[in-house]
Amino acid sequence: MDVHGARLLVVGATGEFGTLVAGLAADRGARVVPAGREAGRLAAVARSVGSPFAPTFDAYDLDRCSVLAARAAEHLGGLDAVLVSMGAVAFGRAEEASAEIEEHLMAVNALAPIAVLRGALRTIGRGGAVGAVTGIVVERPTASAGAYRASKAALSGWLETARLEQRARAVGVLEARPPHLANGFAGRAVAGVSPHLPAGSDPGPWAAAVLDALFAGADLVRPAPGDGCTPRIEGASPLRSKRNVQNRDGRG
Repeated sequence: MDVHGARLLVVGATGEFGTLVAGLAADRGARVVPAGREAGRLAAVARSVGSPFAPTFDAYDLDRCSVLAARAAEHLGGLDAVLVSMGAVAFGRAEEASAEIEEHLMAVNALAPIAVLRGALRTIGRGGAVGAVTGIVVERPTASAGAYRASKAALSGWLETARLEQRARAVGVLEARPPHLANGFAGRAVAGVSPHLPAGSDPGPWAAAVLDALFAGADLVRPAPGDGCTPRIEGASPLRSKRNVQNRDGRG
């Protein structure tokens, strides 16, 4: 599936990473509908990608989340792909986390993305693609991020199951597991203080890799072995892509 001319919904387009992906997709000729929580920032993103339609949503309104794809499809005359890039982070030892914060993380990082993707799978036809950003934290535990990791792992498990179920429909289900990125996300924790983290990776190459992977029908984008920062695309299907999408480390 080619990015040029594709109809793409980016949910979480007001976040740093979502904004990057939406802009890159528009630059490559995709028709992008951005969706986000902050109306002012969303309007700016919509202008930058040339979309007159930009729905707002709240992660706690799961019914609204579940119809975002259908609304985008109505506006675009169909829908080829959906990417969810939204999340919240909190820090604290396992015995210190509050039920309120744990519930918030589950709502924003798991329940809302799942609702969006469930609606997307009902809307997208054969050969389309859906995807979501989780993080390398799902496979590499980080002290003081247990509740955050649990919420992202819940989404990861759902994606793995959906991928298995969607094979018969040739619908790609992508999971992106970027490392800590230099976008200030850890500094916007809803609770606690970020532990000392290594220097964040450049989010630009990761946004490009996620977009490539989504339209290649890939399964995963994760750090390449060795440096832990370079994105590597895994499970891309050449039959679903009009061009060879190489890994960002040059080993396509």
